[in-house]
Amino acid sequence: MSRTCLERVRASVDIAQLALQQTEDDLKADDVNQAELAAILRELIVDADPPGGFVPSLAQLVTAAARRAEQIEPDRYSSCPLHKAAVLINDNTGQRLIWAANFLDPQGEHTL
Repeated sequence: MSRTCLERVRASVDIAQLALQQTEDDLKADDVNQAELAAILRELIVDADPPGGFVPSLAQLVTAAARRAEQIEPDRYSSCPLHKAAVLINDNTGQRLIWAANFLDPQGEHTL
């Protein structure tokens, strides 16, 4: 990997960490009620523009890494854990966020 590519990845990760920190700060605010918390959790799963949301985008990133690992190491020893991680991110993390959001705000948006 070129130094420039690694620098771009590091910068992107730094930006993502800052955005996540802002979201964490918003979650810690005293004025966040049940419905707002549920809406925030739903936003992590589904976002209208661009389609996907944070959790599915993270799973897509891990899947891209798995596909690249397949090209580098065709016997799949390195790609298999990455593919499994992507599935767990989507299935476990995503589903649990949906359950929590629906428990907090049963009347909220149910487009998930």
